[in-house]
Amino acid sequence: MRNPLAALARKLGTQPLLMSASRAIIATDRQLHRWFGGRVTLVGLAGLPSLRLTTTGRRSGLPRSTNLLYYPHGSEFVLTGSNWGRPQNPAWTHNLRENPRATVALRGREMEVKARELEGEEYDRMWAELLEFWPGYEMERNEAGREFPVFVLSRS
Repeated sequence: MRNPLAALARKLGTQPLLMSASRAIIATDRQLHRWFGGRVTLVGLAGLPSLRLTTTGRRSGLPRSTNLLYYPHGSEFVLTGSNWGRPQNPAWTHNLRENPRATVALRGREMEVKARELEGEEYDRMWAELLEFWPGYEMERNEAGREFPVFVLSRS
């Protein structure tokens, strides 16, 4: 049975109020990750797919982790650098550009992945799919005033 909260989450995702609540949402999600060892996330409770991405910091060389909504695309994971509609790309996008090898954790289970940034027609096709999956990306992109980087992560 599908989680009925997913449709509600997608509707709320098109509301500007959601972007203004981003700091609280991120903090709550981090706390849930700590309490439940990565098996429970706020996005997951809403019936949406989420993962924990760990990249290598491009400047520090240290592991950097963040919880993200992802679009399941076959056996791959598609990530969008929306950064909640902020004008700058999120740090993880810069880290993946510098070093495309990363780790993804799903419900506490980790796997190695390799990222590839989409461009051109492939980007345009995926962007259309992403808007079907999460309509709020259009509002966030308009707010940010930039194109969002899109990465496909494949198991390595």
